[in-house]
Amino acid sequence: MDIFNVLTMIGGLCLFLFGMDVMGKALERRAGNSLRTLLGRLTTKKSLGFITGLVVTAVIQSSSATTVMVVGFVNSGLLELSQAINVIMGANVGTTVTAWILSLSGIESGNLFVQLLKPTSFTPVLALIGVIFTLFSKNDKKKDTGMILLGFATLMFGMDTMSDAVSGLKNVPEFQQLFLLFTNPFLGVVAGAILTAVIQSSSASVGILQALASTGQVTYGAAVPIIMGQNIGTCVTAMLSSVGATKNARRAALVHLCFNIIGTVAWLLVFWLVDLIFKPALLAAGATGFGIAVAHSIFNVLCTALLLPMAGFLEKLVCRIVPDDKKPEVTKELDERLFATPNVALERSHRVAIEMAECAIGGLRDAMNAISNYTPELAEIIREKEDRTDHYEDELGSYLVRLSALRINESASAEAAMLLKVIGDFERLSDHSVNILCSVEEMIEKGQKFSGSAKTELNTLVTAVNEILDLAMRAFTEGDADAIYSVEPLEQVIDMLKEGMRTNHIRRLQQGECTIDVGFVWADLLTNFERVSDHCSNIAGCIIDLKAHDMNMHEHLRELKSDDEVFKQKVQQFREKYSLKALKA
Repeated sequence: MDIFNVLTMIGGLCLFLFGMDVMGKALERRAGNSLRTLLGRLTTKKSLGFITGLVVTAVIQSSSATTVMVVGFVNSGLLELSQAINVIMGANVGTTVTAWILSLSGIESGNLFVQLLKPTSFTPVLALIGVIFTLFSKNDKKKDTGMILLGFATLMFGMDTMSDAVSGLKNVPEFQQLFLLFTNPFLGVVAGAILTAVIQSSSASVGILQALASTGQVTYGAAVPIIMGQNIGTCVTAMLSSVGATKNARRAALVHLCFNIIGTVAWLLVFWLVDLIFKPALLAAGATGFGIAVAHSIFNVLCTALLLPMAGFLEKLVCRIVPDDKKPEVTKELDERLFATPNVALERSHRVAIEMAECAIGGLRDAMNAISNYTPELAEIIREKEDRTDHYEDELGSYLVRLSALRINESASAEAAMLLKVIGDFERLSDHSVNILCSVEEMIEKGQKFSGSAKTELNTLVTAVNEILDLAMRAFTEGDADAIYSVEPLEQVIDMLKEGMRTNHIRRLQQGECTIDVGFVWADLLTNFERVSDHCSNIAGCIIDLKAHDMNMHEHLRELKSDDEVFKQKVQQFREKYSLKALKA
């Protein structure tokens, strides 16, 4: 084996790792909403958590990525530690899928049908389709499909290049002697762990082992301990990702490490005893890519079978290693670890935005209640909710900007842009809650009161504003079509109410029923309520834009007002519901 073979092997390894990375990321983008839905339905059931971890890892082709994602979920409070354990165990089995795919490169047969199953026979066609989809399609899903095919073709080409480059090693005595060292199972475990820790992917290290096995110099006796060690090495990624996380998140990463160490130690002892006592001929036989895939799967299934019933023990063990502090930890709402799977990070952003909306609207309702039922305690709650809403906007805004900079598909990008817009509106709603509170406190300090007719009108406006807040919240959280298209008609009616109430106030001033000082507070309240309805209209408009795949809110609203008969009917219904005619009589 000369220097050119070494360079070819390095090039093949680089293509192999690059293809695996491209394919995994494209698979995650292509799965998109399905992956988000699957992860959103996690429960405490062991079987469901296990299956979820298995499926997600099989989709994104990386148990390390799945585990890092789980650490992020635990750190954000989305998953309990007990749930995370089951998902991590499923991820260990799901990662074996890659080895089975790579084993196809070792197919040897003169049969035409069998030859067609060999990747070198069909990857050129997949690569061609991938190039066509990637370069000429405008559809994001087709582009991602193209990247999956290109990633797979690159991965298999790299695998074949590595195998061809190392084929000369079968005639090198030193290479055979090296793998004879690994027949010592403990050395094999250490070698597998170090290799995987360096490249941070057990799937990739199994692929490298399969390529080396093509020389015929790697026995099962050497390959099996290396496979066992790879399971320990893959924990490095999750352990690094848990640095600076909450205790529960660190425990989740530690569960991954403990699971693999305990499983490896237990089955390594069994393997060593079997080899020592029975000396099976299979362990001295040359390993194949297919055989390594089988061994990899059997080992991971056996580890899971051994430790899945012991999930409670693992939880207690890591809680003992990482004990609780007396001071409770603050759960981080948004975790950067979720950027590894942008669609999941976007789903988390949406949930936090809903929490922000509930906080802002809750504070606004409290402020409206304070008009007639003011207490210092209520005032403190309103200001605390406004502060919390500001915090939400700062955290969400920064997180969404960073998320938008990642490579995400068009629909995810549009949703991120929509969230960035609406969180600004929710923050302004909380500002108006404090403005309303200040107006109420000003009246109390000056000993001012509204007249009876003014109170009645204000109650009508407050009821209308409460309804538009309900509609905006339903539009944002549920995507309710009726709510979305009811916000703008009610916003117009609230504008009419404001103008009518201003006119009535001037009449009361002329008749001496009201003072100018009270009039200033009245005007401030009306302005704040009108602006609240404007922000609700903006929120509904953003949802309309998202559904129309066009961020041109003002144009959509203009078309809605001018051409839609249903819109005009809704306006009339709201005018009748919140009419001031009876008050004028």
